[in-house]
Amino acid sequence: MILGDLRSLLSTKIDPVLEDNGNNKLASILVVIYGKSPVLVMTEKPKHMKFHAGEISFPGGKLDSNDSDLLETALRETREEIGLSIRKDQVIGQLDTVITLNSGFTILPFVSVVDEIPPLSPNAEVEKIFHIPLEPFLKTMANDPDPTHNIIQEMYTFEFQGKIIWGASARVLKQITEGLKS
Repeated sequence: MILGDLRSLLSTKIDPVLEDNGNNKLASILVVIYGKSPVLVMTEKPKHMKFHAGEISFPGGKLDSNDSDLLETALRETREEIGLSIRKDQVIGQLDTVITLNSGFTILPFVSVVDEIPPLSPNAEVEKIFHIPLEPFLKTMANDPDPTHNIIQEMYTFEFQGKIIWGASARVLKQITEGLKS
């Protein structure tokens, strides 16, 4: 798969505003795909974090009162967490919201497909940055009923270097997998 194909398949209308229904906290993430042989950027959270400790996730975080919308949140958090500055015009689309069950976030995922990125630098919220070859990674998807998350009908897992990606991150990856089948 080439970047042009990815851009075409994952491009959608961008609507970076969600209604705050008071039930969940609002957050957003940025799915960054880059390179001739497409690579996905993900992070591992430190074990001492209050939410999602040790989990593999996308750069992102909760809506800040200074953010104009959730796209700005995703871009700001990506810059802060991994030192990557993505411009709004480099964001090609968004995916459906996903909800975290344990921490009570409604997450709006955005997608950016770029030719290349500079070296990245993690902040204190990131233990490690992963550069994951996209196509082989997406093929690791398994339907994995997880008894601790049986509220969700669809539970998926992905695997990279012996690490399991699950929960909201896996549901975002599932949407990417489905989008690339189009």
